[in-house]
Amino acid sequence: MKNLNLAAAALRLRLALAALGPVFCAACVLILVAGAALAWLLPQRALQAQRQQVAIRLATMPAPAGATAAPASANDNLLRFYAALGEKRYAEQQVKTLFGLAAKAKLSLSQGEYKSAYERNARLHTYQVTLPVKGSYGDVWQFGMMSLRAIPFASLDEISFKRESIGEPQVEARLRLTLYLADQPAGALP
Repeated sequence: MKNLNLAAAALRLRLALAALGPVFCAACVLILVAGAALAWLLPQRALQAQRQQVAIRLATMPAPAGATAAPASANDNLLRFYAALGEKRYAEQQVKTLFGLAAKAKLSLSQGEYKSAYERNARLHTYQVTLPVKGSYGDVWQFGMMSLRAIPFASLDEISFKRESIGEPQVEARLRLTLYLADQPAGALP
């Protein structure tokens, strides 16, 4: 019975389409395709408009209270660079700070190598410190990170590890830090 009803409905549809003509059927198909495309494009367009509104809001928002504007000129950048340098006369105190941090990180540090140089093009002094330390791997990394936090004008240029045997918990490490220093106090242009 269901097959008969289905076949009868299909026959009625075929007769109705034949009576309407091929042009009308093609127009109906085009209307359906256009409706489907419109139903797909409208949400996409609304999403794009929403993104644009968010971008406009972000662009027009005032800067956060703690944010500072970018420097106005190259001279301002140069002044900031020289202001960030340490003072040459306190280089030995910075080395003492490194020894104190090594003790705090539970590392054994017997001696270090020091090398001072002057960078003529940059008009600054460098003080290179090479420290052989012994301790656990984590303690060595902790010391490296604490050093960079404590001395902001330092760079960790090299770190190497050596272990006598696989099972040994202690490693021998060698850290090479460079301190960037100026002759005069911060704020004075060289």
